[in-house]
Amino acid sequence: MDQEKINQCQNKVKKIYEQFDASHDWQHIERVMKNAKMILAHENADVFIVELAVLLHDVSDPKYKKPNEDLEREILEGLDLTNKQRQEIQDVIASVSFKGGNGKPATSSEAKIVQDADRLDAIGAIGIARAFAYGGAKGRKLYDWNEKARTEMTEQEYREAQPSSVTHFYEKLLLLKDQMTTETGKQMAEERHEFMLSFLKQLQTETDGNK
Repeated sequence: MDQEKINQCQNKVKKIYEQFDASHDWQHIERVMKNAKMILAHENADVFIVELAVLLHDVSDPKYKKPNEDLEREILEGLDLTNKQRQEIQDVIASVSFKGGNGKPATSSEAKIVQDADRLDAIGAIGIARAFAYGGAKGRKLYDWNEKARTEMTEQEYREAQPSSVTHFYEKLLLLKDQMTTETGKQMAEERHEFMLSFLKQLQTETDGNK
């Protein structure tokens, strides 16, 4: 029965994600699900809640959400879930977003797993690819070595600014390794973090970074 609900949800969200740019498309969801299942193998959590939260975590992302649209709520209400399950899923999703460092802390095991799974997809080789895919979709510069990364900002400032893609590494991506909440997430983040540092060093060598 639970698998039927997951399949029903998947069919609905896949159509939505196929309209997003490559940084938040259906492949992103597939990778986050894979990460979540790897972490779940070592953590105690409700698998059903984790899987539905992964599927739904970006459908109402402010970067893509249309005015007066609430796809997350609509899809949840269309699934045969208890009120408790709906609330748990919404609570997990609420803790996923970074929001310029102003995100809601993950407190439940399910929230920690989904948050780590999503953030793992924001770092490493795939994180680099996604950063430039999103930057390209928004018309941002690849890099600007004179641009200073912000260390403090409100969620609104974070969303409204248009820094270069490389500056985004310093404002978010390089911070994620130390924000992992599960032991598996922490271990998986190490190699990905080091790869980003190597990439940035090489990029500076090949451009005018002078470092």
